[in-house]
Amino acid sequence: MLSKVYLESGFGVFEITGSHKGVRSVRLVEEADFDDAKVAGCVKECAIQLEEYFKKKRETFKLKFDWSDKPEFHKKVWDELVKVPYGRTCSYLDIAEKLGDKNAVRAVGQANRNNPIAIIVPCHRVVAKNGDLQGYFYGLDMKQKLLEHENPMQFGRQISLF
Repeated sequence: MLSKVYLESGFGVFEITGSHKGVRSVRLVEEADFDDAKVAGCVKECAIQLEEYFKKKRETFKLKFDWSDKPEFHKKVWDELVKVPYGRTCSYLDIAEKLGDKNAVRAVGQANRNNPIAIIVPCHRVVAKNGDLQGYFYGLDMKQKLLEHENPMQFGRQISLF
C-alpha cells in the first residue's frame, strides 16, 4: 500500500508517495489533498529532508527508493544521478559514458524525463554537453531556479540595471 504526504515550498506543492520499500515519487502538483492519514516513515522522512533542502540546511538525501516495475536502464541512470554533487552539474554524455555507452545520450535523457523522484534524484543537475540547460519535466525555468538554489554564484541570473 502506498502512503502519501504533501509538502508546501517556495518551489510549489510536492506530493510524496512511498511504500514499505521506500520513496516512489516526488512530484510537483497543482493542488494538495492534505489529510491526517497515517503515512509510512519513509514518506515522512522524505518530507523532512526535502524541507531541509529547501531551507538550505541539507545537501544530500539519505532515503531508500522503491523503483518497482521501472526499467533497469532507468534505474542505472538514476543511480548515477544521485552521485552528482549538490550545486554541480554533469552532462547527459557524462552519464552515458559512466554507464559504458557514449551513444546512450538520448536514452539517458529519456530516463531523466521519466525520473519519478524529482529533486532527490537530481535530474535537474544534468545539462547539455555545452553547458546549456535542456529538458526538464517542470520546465527550464524550474531547472534554473533549482540550480540557482544550490549554487547561486554559478547559476544565478544576471540582472540589468538599465
